[in-house]
Amino acid sequence: MYENMKEVTSSNIESVGYAENVKILYVKFLNGNLYSYKGVPLNKYNELVNASSVGKYLNQNIKGTYSYVQVK
Repeated sequence: MYENMKEVTSSNIESVGYAENVKILYVKFLNGNLYSYKGVPLNKYNELVNASSVGKYLNQNIKGTYSYVQVK
């Protein structure tokens, strides 16, 4: 599921993960909250991980586009 989280450099996000078989993006924030975003294509995950600003990319390309739930 989300055990393969990759740490990112961000002022708000601790790590991100991706379950390719179900196209779910996982985002763990520094405050400990973990969210899953459904239907995210692999290329969007790759762009997020490689973005110069992970938080900005998340806000502009993921939030508001893909449905999400708080995991914990």
